Amino acid sequence: MTKITALSLSIALALSACSDDNQMTTQTQGDTTVAASNDKPEVTMTAEQASEKLNQLFAENFEEGLALNPIQATAIGDKRYNDQLPNFLSPEFQKKSHDFTVKWLDKIKSIDRGLLSGQDRLSYDVFVYQSEMQLEGEQFPGHLIPINQSNNIASFFAQLGSGKSLQPFETVEDYENWLKRVNDGIAVMDQIIINMNQGIEQNVVQPKALMEKVIPQLKAHVVESPEDSVFYQPIANLPESFSAEDKERLTAEYKASINQQIVPAYQRLHDFIKDDYLEHARDTFGLSEQPNGEAWYNYQLKTYTTTGLTADDIHQFGLDEVARIRAEMKQVMKEVDFEGETLAEWFAYVQSNPEFYYDNEEDLLQGYRDLQTKVNKLLPTMFDIEPKSDYEVRAVEAYRAESSAGASYMPGSPDGSRPGVFYVNTFNLKGQPKYGMETLSIHEAAPGHHFQISLQQEVEGLPMFRRFGGLSVFSEGWALYAESIGKEMGMFTDPMQYYGRLSDEMLRAMRLVVDTGLHAKGWSRQQAIDYMMENSSMADTDVISEVERYIAWPGQAVSYKVGQREISRLRAEAEKALGDQFDIREFHTQVLIDGALPMPVLKTKIREWIKTKEQS
Repeated sequence: MTKITALSLSIALALSACSDDNQMTTQTQGDTTVAASNDKPEVTMTAEQASEKLNQLFAENFEEGLALNPIQATAIGDKRYNDQLPNFLSPEFQKKSHDFTVKWLDKIKSIDRGLLSGQDRLSYDVFVYQSEMQLEGEQFPGHLIPINQSNNIASFFAQLGSGKSLQPFETVEDYENWLKRVNDGIAVMDQIIINMNQGIEQNVVQPKALMEKVIPQLKAHVVESPEDSVFYQPIANLPESFSAEDKERLTAEYKASINQQIVPAYQRLHDFIKDDYLEHARDTFGLSEQPNGEAWYNYQLKTYTTTGLTADDIHQFGLDEVARIRAEMKQVMKEVDFEGETLAEWFAYVQSNPEFYYDNEEDLLQGYRDLQTKVNKLLPTMFDIEPKSDYEVRAVEAYRAESSAGASYMPGSPDGSRPGVFYVNTFNLKGQPKYGMETLSIHEAAPGHHFQISLQQEVEGLPMFRRFGGLSVFSEGWALYAESIGKEMGMFTDPMQYYGRLSDEMLRAMRLVVDTGLHAKGWSRQQAIDYMMENSSMADTDVISEVERYIAWPGQAVSYKVGQREISRLRAEAEKALGDQFDIREFHTQVLIDGALPMPVLKTKIREWIKTKEQS
């Protein structure tokens, strides 16, 4: 899973700009167009002027957006707002976000789309699409359920302050910036309580099973001594270059901040959830159980797939894929001369055989670092582009490991000064089988998330909102597609590693069934767990974590297979149309070079490329 934290996601969504084909009325006059809107004067503009104006607006929009979204600025290495963290859950911020989206949508739509071509038209469509989706989503009260065990703003805040995440701790000013950002962060955590109380009043509440997992996450930050806090780590690693006076001053200020601000804030939130919220939390699990829940879930599916697929469509797609993958798994059983006859026997065998698992964390992490070297050597066979930035392998931090996914990726900075991070969850080593390492490395790192996101950030010709934006169906679809080309690339030569590939694809197929089952068909948490245990060799702790993630994040999990299917279909279409002209490296460049695109836009782009190739 791409690393999109609760905080960065919420702010990014609040500011994303978005579309269907709604356009202004235009009157074409030769090579110019008179654009007319209800209350605006007519503006005559040439195609060249339209392009120039559009890109000027994109630049202004992104610049203004950074002031509203300081976390994004920090993430891309822009330090101007590193001392700020807006209270993005407050009514004032939500109003500001709405006005921002409406203002910039109007500005972009004042340009006649008919005058645009190439990248400009692509950027226009993506911007309008995202903005209109954002406005459509404002009818649903996500701000009343702002945290859960998977998307936990409080845990993200701890990541920021740990000295091992987005927030830089290199200069004295960096250290001072964090102390200022803490003040804002405390306001956000207190706003969580306000909003969740409003949720109780409106009967918009989280499932109890999820919130019980939040309590220990918060408790981990309620420490007796500041030295025991993750927020103290920047002080424990003070640069040697700092003066003795600065070291003494900063140490005292950080201790005071931890004791007087941070720990009390976590204690307040912990006590509220444990002593008050839990008794109001619901025993149901699906989004359809919330007020207006069916429409809310349909919006989630539309958001995460960028298609018109219904819950029934997706559920059936999942059932079909689960059946197909089960058949392929049985072929692997034969290939390795497994003596059992059923998949249940096979699953029990791979779960219990110690040769498939590491017995210490460092060996597991080193195994992934060795794969990093191996895969990097194979990439040129399938790609004629590669990112400049590198990535590193890290264990998921202990305070969030129990409820986190098995792996995730956090993008680096576009200038390469901060590498991307491939996080591996070592909480349960039985959840990290050796046979799953090749496929997981491909998905999270290269040529999956790290490869795709880094390339997107490095394409200087794209507007900034496209370089640093994202769509789950594209990024997750690409990462799963990357797994599917592993054999072509020279991976999965060991049948067990190929089983690992099938095992991970099975996970994504089961997600289609379970996500729609939970949120549209009334499935219980236990029903979802039983289904996944029946169809996989996953550790029970991983199954529980996955199911609870789908409960917490409706619709996101279906984006993987939907995106992969679309990309694979486009590849098959290109291969059939171009025959000997088809070059897999060129196709991959065409998919990746324009950043994350809605699936209908990607389809149009690839088909136009095919036509161009056919005519050449």
